[in-house]
Amino acid sequence: MYESLLNFPGGLFADFDRVRRDMDALLFQGDTPRGIRAVTGDNFPNLNIGHTAHSVDVFAFAPGIDPGKTEVTLDRGLLTVSGERPADRPDATDASANVYGQERFSGRFRRTVSLPEDIDPDKVNARYRDGVLHISIGRRESLQPKRIAIA
Repeated sequence: MYESLLNFPGGLFADFDRVRRDMDALLFQGDTPRGIRAVTGDNFPNLNIGHTAHSVDVFAFAPGIDPGKTEVTLDRGLLTVSGERPADRPDATDASANVYGQERFSGRFRRTVSLPEDIDPDKVNARYRDGVLHISIGRRESLQPKRIAIA
């Protein structure tokens, strides 16, 4: 009986399970470099965050947004993506229109990611293609590990 409540998407414990997964992701990040943290809240757009020796890459999965009306800012190590996705539903002024379900997010959104100290704010590139906003932030060369030759 209780197992069906846990597995049903709208079940009694679905929110508790989501909070547990969020806490696990926050506390047990494996080899994620110190300093990269996504501040949760809204879950649109979904974010994938990764890094290489030369950059930190953020992928925001945001189909249906207008990139010209989407704002990407970098301020003191915080990357913020904000904008609005219009609603895809019948006109509310039409008396014969009914909405029976709405699973796609619409409205204003804002996501913030805390970045490591070695990012270079002068090396930021953002592009939107096929519903994915890719933001690449370069890392400072001076803070990269250097191999020293032994004479």
